[in-house]
Amino acid sequence: MMEESFWVDKWQTGEIAFHEGSPNRFLASYFGSLRLPKGSRVFLPLCGKTRDIAWLLASGYHVAGAELVGTAIDQLFTELGIQPSITKRGALTHYSAKHIDIYVGDIFKLNAELLGPVDAVYDRAALVALPKETRARYTAHLSALTAAAPQLLISYEYDQSQMSGPPFSVSSTEVAQHYGERYEIKLLTSADVPGGLKGRCPSTESVWVLRGDERWCRLRDSNT
Repeated sequence: MMEESFWVDKWQTGEIAFHEGSPNRFLASYFGSLRLPKGSRVFLPLCGKTRDIAWLLASGYHVAGAELVGTAIDQLFTELGIQPSITKRGALTHYSAKHIDIYVGDIFKLNAELLGPVDAVYDRAALVALPKETRARYTAHLSALTAAAPQLLISYEYDQSQMSGPPFSVSSTEVAQHYGERYEIKLLTSADVPGGLKGRCPSTESVWVLRGDERWCRLRDSNT
């Protein structure tokens, strides 16, 4: 995983170009592909202060998240206008309020018991934030953490030689390598990033829906 200091420095200096100031352009169009009833609990790994959380709450969903940097979550709750309860949970800090739970710290120290059951995963900025050597560990951990709950995944693909991540380029082949054994994978859409990634690098943004295969679905159901 990238050094914690890298992300702390980004938030402290305000270098958060990766943060989208409005809900992701594909969220409203494709979140329904998960077929979740209102009140379902959605997990957002490495969530930052994404505006997608406000959209999910306003749409009637419950939210759980994990984030490395506490500053991001302090800003998230300030922008939501919510005063959270803050408690230590071992190596993690738990921010909680009505319909929202965020765990601050190393996501690899978050376990399924602490997280609790989730109905789906929404990964807009986690997989692409991690260097290649960490992504296999992350995807295996995420699947175990959520009992292979269905997932809406957003990824970027571009010529990595033109720009250093994050966000990193994650090809369709790599998505299949990480998730093919646990999920059925379907590409919902893929489109050019307007103006290029970070305003300079041509890139495509892809939206995937992942559904656990029968074996993993049985495991998920037995844990809920």
